[in-house]
Amino acid sequence: MSCDQPSQSASTSSDSKKATTIQSASSKTAALSSTIPADVKASPPFSLESLQGDFDQLSWQTFVAINWPAHANGLPDESKKPGQAKDNNTVWETWRESSSIFLAGGIAPAPWGSSFEPPSSLPQECKDLLRSGNRLLTQVGKTPGILTEATQPFNTGPLIDQNGRYAHFEILVNQSMFQTIFNQKLYSKKAQEEVKSVVFECGDSKEAKIGAIMVKAAWKHLSLSEIEGGRFHAVKAVIYTPPSQEPLIEEKWEVATVGLVGLHIVHKTKSSPQWIWSTFEQVDNCPTDGQGTPHTSYNFYNKNQPAAAINTPPKRPWNPNKIEPEDRRPQIVRMLPIDAATQKLNASWQAKMREINPESVWQYYELVSTQWPTQPAKDCDVEASAPTNMSGTPAPQFLGNTTLESYIQGKVPNVSSSCIECHLNAVTTSSTFSDFTYLLQRAQ
Repeated sequence: MSCDQPSQSASTSSDSKKATTIQSASSKTAALSSTIPADVKASPPFSLESLQGDFDQLSWQTFVAINWPAHANGLPDESKKPGQAKDNNTVWETWRESSSIFLAGGIAPAPWGSSFEPPSSLPQECKDLLRSGNRLLTQVGKTPGILTEATQPFNTGPLIDQNGRYAHFEILVNQSMFQTIFNQKLYSKKAQEEVKSVVFECGDSKEAKIGAIMVKAAWKHLSLSEIEGGRFHAVKAVIYTPPSQEPLIEEKWEVATVGLVGLHIVHKTKSSPQWIWSTFEQVDNCPTDGQGTPHTSYNFYNKNQPAAAINTPPKRPWNPNKIEPEDRRPQIVRMLPIDAATQKLNASWQAKMREINPESVWQYYELVSTQWPTQPAKDCDVEASAPTNMSGTPAPQFLGNTTLESYIQGKVPNVSSSCIECHLNAVTTSSTFSDFTYLLQRAQ
């Protein structure tokens, strides 16, 4: 990897060996399957590089499986393949979105498998549009309060594309993660006060059990030419802006076609109780620092303004109802290059997508990298089993998605993006360790 990493000795420590020697041999070929891998597969001799390849392979296998065409009940449709019809609905888009879990007053959400019901706080017209099958997008950041909170714990701000439109975000969880939240009533602030420890399920290859998975998606508003270009997984969405007094923002909603530009896939497994952090991007997002600008155009970078400051949030005020002028659009550049081995793996999987259909939208996505604990906790309860090294010494040390960590990329400890190190600080509303997710802070 191009970024700083633990030494190879970290990956061959006794703790790491214990976590990996139980796993079977890894296949390096791009084999299509609708089955989400329950855990990483690896074989000795172990090194930091070989294990990174195994985790990257798991990332791609997971990406393909969760983007498999889905039946209405969320199960993969085995009669189809991803991109067979250029684009397709996906398994992960049938999972539960955070706004349907953490409801006003801390009331219980509908059980898994219930029919979709729009949030009661929305205007009736919005509800009708959502019942017609559109997605709901309300967030202009990974956290819901980015517009109204005057201060943030790190350098952040909205992401604005080169059409002047604000990017939108959502977080979804699979059934395993939802059931833990539902059964322990973690959707309620009051109930969280009684919880001493939050432990989500680990995936287990021996039991063929899929553990907790969380998906964070970044979407951009697509122009007509971008829709016709066919380089994005695209969906119809209701983009809703709630009203605000500080700053003054009017309530607004519109139906638009949006394209997927970033995807975090976070999976808790037996070998990696600190979770496996996979991150993907659409290939046209931005150039890489020091590597020129080979693409004709970029989603979040203007080639005609090479002297503009890079990775700098736009100045306030922020208003997602507006189309921002050129001088308000951030210049995003990837600071940590995708390493050669990952690029080779990306090319293999992208070729597999083209074999299914030369016009498949999925050929235009790439893995940035996968972060994983080189010294994993001994069991699924990380707080109890790894009290002195809760992070598990992640590799690579730094990892950032240019759409989800746009302004905190780099290699500065405690400042630059590192998934595990950041989420190690996540707690519930009652300040209990929340097993590497900030999602539980949305409870009311």
